[in-house]
Parts: sequence; structure tokens; C-alpha cells
Amino acid sequence: MRFALPARLLALTGVACALARPADRPGATMEFFETRIRPVLTKNCYSCHSSEVKSPLGGLFLDSRNGIVTGGKSGPAIVPGDPDASLLIRAVRYQGPKMPPSGQLSEAAINDLVKWVEMGAPDPRDLKTTTAASTIDVEKGRKYWAFQMPVKAAPPAVKDTAWPAGPVDRFVLARMEAEQLAPVADADRVTWIRRVTLDLTGLPPALAEVDAFLGDRGNDAYEKVVDRLLASPRFGERWGRHWLDVARYADTIGRGRNFPFPVAWKYRDWVINAFNHDMPYDQFVREQLAGDLMPADSPQKKNGQLTATGFLALGSHDLVEQNAAVFAMDVIDEQINVTSRAFMGVTVGCARCHDHKFDPIPTTDYYAMAGIFKSTDMLSGLQRRPRDNASYFNVNLLAKLSPVPGASDTTMDPKDRDEYEKLQAELTELNQNPRQALAKMGVTVPAGRAGQAEVAQKLRQQTTQILSQLDKLPLPADLVMAVRDDPSPADCEVRIHGEATSLGPTAPRGFLQVMSRRGEAARIPSGESGRLELAQWLTRPDNPTTARVAVNRIWEHLFGRGIVATADNFGLMGEKPSDQPLLDYLAVRFMEQGWSTKKLIRELVLSHTYRLSTRTSAQGDQIDPGNIFLWRANRERLEVEAIRDSLLMIGGQLDLTPPATPAALSFRRSAAMGRGAAAQDYAETMHNRSIYVPIVRNSLPSMFETFDFPEPSETKGVREVTTVPTQALFLMNSRFVIDQARHAAARLLSASLATPQDRVIRVYREVLGRVPNEAEISRAATFIQSAKQDAASQASQSAPPLGGRGGRGADAQGAGRGGRAGRGARLAPISPEASAWEHFYQALFASAEFRYRG
Repeated sequence: MRFALPARLLALTGVACALARPADRPGATMEFFETRIRPVLTKNCYSCHSSEVKSPLGGLFLDSRNGIVTGGKSGPAIVPGDPDASLLIRAVRYQGPKMPPSGQLSEAAINDLVKWVEMGAPDPRDLKTTTAASTIDVEKGRKYWAFQMPVKAAPPAVKDTAWPAGPVDRFVLARMEAEQLAPVADADRVTWIRRVTLDLTGLPPALAEVDAFLGDRGNDAYEKVVDRLLASPRFGERWGRHWLDVARYADTIGRGRNFPFPVAWKYRDWVINAFNHDMPYDQFVREQLAGDLMPADSPQKKNGQLTATGFLALGSHDLVEQNAAVFAMDVIDEQINVTSRAFMGVTVGCARCHDHKFDPIPTTDYYAMAGIFKSTDMLSGLQRRPRDNASYFNVNLLAKLSPVPGASDTTMDPKDRDEYEKLQAELTELNQNPRQALAKMGVTVPAGRAGQAEVAQKLRQQTTQILSQLDKLPLPADLVMAVRDDPSPADCEVRIHGEATSLGPTAPRGFLQVMSRRGEAARIPSGESGRLELAQWLTRPDNPTTARVAVNRIWEHLFGRGIVATADNFGLMGEKPSDQPLLDYLAVRFMEQGWSTKKLIRELVLSHTYRLSTRTSAQGDQIDPGNIFLWRANRERLEVEAIRDSLLMIGGQLDLTPPATPAALSFRRSAAMGRGAAAQDYAETMHNRSIYVPIVRNSLPSMFETFDFPEPSETKGVREVTTVPTQALFLMNSRFVIDQARHAAARLLSASLATPQDRVIRVYREVLGRVPNEAEISRAATFIQSAKQDAASQASQSAPPLGGRGGRGADAQGAGRGGRAGRGARLAPISPEASAWEHFYQALFASAEFRYRG
């Protein structure tokens, strides 16, 4: 049996892995403390361990960073970066001293504390900032750049007038010239078409598309490529996934009881369609926040707008929270967080317990927005703590679409629908009148208190039985996740220190003062939540951040770094724009062009700036080593979805048809998926594009975890990029990767190619998008000959069939979470020739060049 592949593979491709993980941005870590940690400490710890207590127990103060690090009589409460060595973590886990003594914290709260310590325990409570701790000067806050209206400046003059292809290039070049920088040479046409095709569709270009572009010497050759890509359905799948990162999309709720969202995919598909049809961004915002309240001229339009509000229902919430008031305020907080970060680029959630420590957002502004969401009912299909924990899924907690004339429910025949409605009625009655419902079902239970335990047991049994029957039936097609106005909308009282039951003065529903006109008050009609008014306020031309945040996100995805690097935080703890005049020019132009995402993308990818190569220069590296001013193109690693989809495409296995039956529906609605549950790895079993792979919170596919898929419970406008050994191990040992290499080799050998050199060139073009040089062709020939000899030698020794490679069949297990090899049946034996080319494909798959777009 042969184990030489890894060494040969590394020698061929020059793979090098280094342990590296970028530091968390200060704004993000502080926001985590403010929204997830401070409320827990305030609610559960300050009564015994704060400066407000005369004699804090154990001499421990938990209301300042100094107090928590210094600790009390038992020593420091935490060891930053090491939860297991931290007394605070051991205490809340009830491993030794049990804190709080009134009852253990929820699993979600404990996990948040652990994550906080792992992050190094960021804590702003001792930081000195220019923002007052207790009194917010809103008027002074309006002077901060992000809270002033963008002004469209004229493109600046430049010395090299021949270089710019348009206004964007003039802004970029003017900044370069001011910094004594010069742009590098342009990328070649092969590099450009691979770059733009990956950026706009998430897939590599087909060989025929490359050849057509190389043969087109017309002045509009580049424009034709871009227009074709923007018109492709693949565009919406690529750019829709970018938005799903921001919208914290997932197919399960996560947290304590990880139940599925059976119809979340309808929101996902709405997003894809919105991008494909170039829905104006202002409309995109309004429909997600208040689509159910907007006028519609057809049932189809009304249904789309209702589906869009699933944005507010997709959050990760703790269904086992015992206190209903705490649960309600946590849901509101989550909705405020996603709305403010996604659309405004500010962290309003940090003002839940006190005035924002950094930005001009008083606590009253937080609760003004809280009143809007308090007056909104969430319809996620899941309910908090149902009777006797029998059924967390409740079809009555989903919204119903309007009937469309001429359309029919193709997912259920009439008999199935009748059976579904009968079972659903039984389930509803069981939850509302358990004794009466059990009696109708012929289940006898003792009367009085003595029979309560038996009633609960029988209720669970019957509920489980009904849910098992329901799981065999498809859900009706007219159900969606959404929100609706509460029948009795009301303002929200300020919660003192963020505690749900500690009520202060009432804050009238409204919006952020610092982003509003001076002296302006929100005009919310009585009887309405205010969501529609919030959506309209966000998309007014004079809102200072909405257009800026949107164009900055687009810029980041195309150039590798936003003009504001902290895409979700334009506040004081975020980074300043590298070129504010350019950002403002784009924001105003974006609005002037009807908030068209496609028009903006088209302009940017046809710019000279986008066409630059990734080459470096001594002067550029010395003056601007981080390439903030874009004197060259950034070399960006592909996201996991683009890596996976490219593998499937090269192997000829990619199914571009959206799945007819969404995979998320195969999750059992009658059983919770706990934190340790092993969800099916749909990333390996499905051949659809990665955007259609179900996202199970707390149990992501191994490939997704390995290649930095974002935490699906949080808004994430910029993904982390790490380089760790498990990524190389995955590409060398994963059965999924091996399968695609095998399929690709079979396709190669069935093609009419005259010589082995032609085959090498074909493989390089498919995997890396370019023609190899003579040295690479020679090295590849040596590699393939060696691999063929090894495979023939192994076959002659009658070794057990392991797919032509020793130790890498279905039973082989790679190291680490990313190194899982295959599952299921062993690979069938193949010829030495096929095995050699399979090895060659996998060697290039494992190269850094495959994972990056240049």
C-alpha cells in the first residue's frame, strides 16, 4: 500500500500552511461584550459583586475590567484566553463554587461567557473615550463623518490622465498620486476573466467562455463578459450568499433547542431572486423590514413582500428561556442588532443596558426602536417552552401566503392535505385542552391533581406520535416565516441596566436621533408598529449611512477590503474610510441610479482599478504594504462555497438546478437537534450549489467550518480568512475532494486529446484557469508517470481496493475537523492511468493557486 501521495503532492504544488488567525476587530469584540456579556453580569452578578455593594462577596468586583482580572480572595476571576483555567467559568458551570447560587445560567449564556474569555475577555468598562459615559451630546455626534449626509464630490484631477477608465479610477489614482504611489501593470486577460467570473458568479469560467473572450478583440469585449455574467442566474446565487451572511441566515434556530426552520429556504430564494432581478436596494431594505405593511398590486407581489420579512424571524433564540419577559426582550434585542448593523452600520445593541459607550446613541434611542419591534409579532414556526415541552414546532406560528389565482399546491395531494389539517387540529387541541383531547383519543387519565403527571406523560406521547405522522407529510406550500404587527402596539419602557423586569420611563417609538433631522420626531400612526416608518426613514435620501453601508459592502466583495474596513460598524470603534470622497461619490451615485446593485457592480468591475494585476513593487510595498490605496489587486482566497462549487464543476457533478424539495425539510420537526447532534453533512451528499446546502447552527458541515464559514447567528459582513493545517488535510484526505478528482479524471480520459501534454494543459486550464509553462508541464509528466507506476505496482500486489491509493479509502480518517476522509462505500478500483490523473487533479486542488483568485 502506498502513502507517498502527500509528499509528492506537496512537492508539486508548493503547499505551505502556517498557523494564523487575524485578531478580532475592536469594534466587533466590544459589541460582543455589550450585547452578550454585560447584560448577563448585570442581571446575575452585580447584586453581590459590584462597587454598589458595601462588602462584595469574596472581595470580587465584576463591574469593571480591573476588578474581574484582579479578582478577589480566590484570585483572578478569569484568565483571558483560557476558559478552563478561569474561576468565573468554572463557577457558572457549577464545577466547584456554584454561581449564581439562585440557579445555573442558561447554556447559551455560559457559552457566551466561554467565547468571551476565549476572545481575550474584551471589556470597555475601563476605557477612556471621547463619548460621555452618561450623557450623550447628539448635536456633537452629528459632526462625526458617518452621521453627516454623503456629498457627491467631482472626480479629482490626476496627473496621469490616460490611466483612468472612469470617475472611480480618478478617485483611486488621485489618492495613489498623493501617497507617491503608482499602479502596477494590468492583469492578463485570462486572469481577469477568471477573477470577474468568480466574483460575479462564484464559479470558474468554462473553457469555451475563456476562448471566446480571448478571441474577441473588439472594444466591448470586457463589457460583453460582464453583461453576460450579470444576466446569469448564477449571479443571484453568488451575491445572495453575501447578503445571507449579513442576514445571519440559517435553517435551524440554534441555542438551547436547535429546532429547524422548515421554510427558511423561502426567504433564501427570495434573496436570490431579488439580486437576479436587480431589485432596487431601497426596496430591498423596505420589504425585509415591513413588506407585510406595503401595498401590492398582485398576490404574487404581496407574497414576495411577506416572505421578505423572514429577515426579522431568522434569529437564534433560546426556546428554553424560562422567563417570558426575558425571552421577548432578547428577541427584540436580536432584531435591533441585525437591523442596525445590516442597514445602518452601527451597533445600536450596545445601548441596551446604558448609553452607548462610543457612539452618540442614548439608551432611550435603543428603547425607541425596541418599541417598534415590541409591537411586532415574530412568526418563525417555533414557540418558547410549549406545554410539557411536547412540541416546539407550531404551524400556527407561521404566516400564510395569499392564494394565487390559477396556482395549486403542488406539494400535497388533497388526501394528504386533509390528513395534515386533521393532525394539526389534534395537535392544537392537545396543547390547549390536553385532558379533553386525550379523552377524544380514547386515552384514559386519572382526574384531579393526582393525574397531572400522567396527563403530561400521555400528552408528550400523543404529541410525539402526531408529529411523527406529520413528518411523513410535506408542509403546505402556503407557509412562510414572517412578522406581523401586534394587534396592540405600544411604546417600550427603558429597562434599567437592561433587565427585562426592571422598568424605567417609557421611550416613545422612534429612530436614532443622530441620523435624523434636527428636532425631528418619528410620526408613527396609532395602531401601527412603526416598522414601515422605520423602513422609509432608513431609505430616505438624507439618511447618512444606508447607501454608504451598501456600496461599501459591494466594494469589499470586489476589491477584498471595504473603503471602510469594518463593514458592519461605521461608528467610532470602526475604522475610518480610506477614501471618504470616493465612498460618498459612490453612495450618492448609487441612489441617483435607482439604487441598482448591478449598475454599480458593472461600473466597478469595468474600472481600470479592478483590472490591475497582483504583482508587487518595492515602492508600493514600502509606502503601503497593506495595499489600502489599491496600487495593485488583492489576491483573495475563495470562500468555501466557491471552492466547493468549483470542485463540483470541474468534476462534472455540479447540479445547477435549485433543489425541488429543500433538504431542510428532511430534518425531523418532532425532535430537537441538540448541540452535540450529528447532522447529515449535506455539503458532501448534495451536488447543488452551496447556497442551497442547509445551514444547521452549532453543526456546520466540516468543509464549511474548515474554510471559515461565518457564525450563522451573527451579522457578518466580512468573513475571517485563516490559513491552518486542517485546510490542506481536508484537500488531501476528504472523500468529497477525492470523488471530484476521480470524476474529473474520467472526463479527461474520455475527451479527444492527442497527447499527455494536451491533457496536462487541459487540467491546468480547468483547475487554475491558465496554461502551464514548460517547467510545470515537465514536472507534471514526472508526477503522472510516478503515480501510474505506483498504482500498477499496488494492483500487481493484489492489495485491497482502496481507490488506487493506500490508506485513503472510506475507512481512512484525516486529522482534525477538516481532515475527515470519506464516509460510506469504498472507492472502486480504477486503472493505473485513471488513478494517476486523479492524483494529478487532486494535487492541483490542494494548491494555493486553486484556492485564490488573482
